[in-house]
Amino acid sequence: MIIPLRSRREGRDLRKVGFYDPINNQTYLNVPAILYFLEKGAQPTATVHDILKKAGVFTELTLNQTKFT
Repeated sequence: MIIPLRSRREGRDLRKVGFYDPINNQTYLNVPAILYFLEKGAQPTATVHDILKKAGVFTELTLNQTKFT
């Protein structure tokens, strides 16, 4: 979920971009949406950062930034 910084932790989300279920070891990430928000300055929490790093999202972010420069 993308939640504005000034909202409460359990506040209304802007957009759902994936989920992580540690019990069933399932992860779904909408990578294009995640990349969009990261490029706009979104800051993931430490836990979300670890999940995105395992999924290779930051590698794709670097590749996307290289394409446009």
